Amino acid sequence: AVVSTQSTGITAHTASNTDESSYACVKDEDLHVYLGDCWSLNWMNNTEQIFPNLEKETVEQQYEIVKEMTTESHASIYGDLTYIYSEPISAFLGHPGAATETEPVLKRNVKYQSTATPDVLLEYLREKREKATNNDDAERLDQEIRYHSQTEGKVQEILEQISRQVTGSWDMVAVFSRRPLSIEHPECNKDVLSAFFSQCYKMQTHPYITKYLFRLTNLCNMYNSGSIVDAVLDNCSFN
Repeated sequence: AVVSTQSTGITAHTASNTDESSYACVKDEDLHVYLGDCWSLNWMNNTEQIFPNLEKETVEQQYEIVKEMTTESHASIYGDLTYIYSEPISAFLGHPGAATETEPVLKRNVKYQSTATPDVLLEYLREKREKATNNDDAERLDQEIRYHSQTEGKVQEILEQISRQVTGSWDMVAVFSRRPLSIEHPECNKDVLSAFFSQCYKMQTHPYITKYLFRLTNLCNMYNSGSIVDAVLDNCSFN
């Protein structure tokens, strides 16, 4: 979901649109971690290519270049495009250097592995399981994978029950589960998500839940936060 930034003097670039996740890229095999998301790494690659001549690209030009480079998700831009959009990126990243013949390059041949950000945890556990060399480690990892796989399904069931309790209709549950909507009531959104994270699951330990939380924030566009929070508490009593 997106909070509008029009008429605020703010321009925001995002790695994906409102209907999808960003993707983690460039995995360090020794540390077993991803070094960044694909959009951010492409942005750094483009910036490095034209450095120190940062005055050669505007915010708009860099956005379009990095958007073209990012194939895993649909990079997006929001907010006030009347002023910042035409500014050179040197206005935000440092002073321009001496002029050279360096020109922006549309794409750079970088090899990387990409995984949807909410799925990184399970992908990491499954990869570790494949490389496990003793039975104890293998059994522990099997248990972790099974727990998180089952929990991902359980989260979806809980969100459906919350929506059913708030709307009183399974047909409306289907409507609110289709896609993320714009956030019209950010305070309601904050209250509802805080209740879910404190009483149900935390996204730090269960990152895959972020794929489904829009079902809660969508409810805020038609129902008051009190009724939604009550439904969260009723359906997350297991904690």
